[in-house]
Amino acid sequence: MAPGYATAMTKDATKPDASQPDPKRRVLDAIRAIPKGQVAGYGEVARRAGLPGRARLVARLLSQNEDRKLPWHRVLRSDGRIAFPEGSEAWREQSARLRGEGVIVENGRVRGQRAAATPEESLDAELWGAPPPSTRPSTRAAKPAKKNSVRAR
Repeated sequence: MAPGYATAMTKDATKPDASQPDPKRRVLDAIRAIPKGQVAGYGEVARRAGLPGRARLVARLLSQNEDRKLPWHRVLRSDGRIAFPEGSEAWREQSARLRGEGVIVENGRVRGQRAAATPEESLDAELWGAPPPSTRPSTRAAKPAKKNSVRAR
């Protein structure tokens, strides 16, 4: 092997794990699992599919998808925005599909939901409401009290 190249990578390390389904299938299954009326970001879909850091793979698979029943419209950018160019046919279709499921979409951005929320966070919010404000003590030091000194004249 040429100097400067990592030797830890073996030929076997590049083989896919036969015990796991195909990454494409895992991504599509993760998209199908997004409940009606909810959304997830590309990165969150990748994480749920067991492929953290592979948001671009999710986007590429969606762009090649031909399954008309796949709820592709529930996948957004992590900031809650629709990834298609504003005003395009695909942008309008995704907005309409999300609104049809009761999702609030304003100017191409979903309101009232985080696109990167995990299923656990969604369930907690549904059961218990918003998390309470932090009860952690402030890390700022308190100002010392001023002394009431009488100045001599």
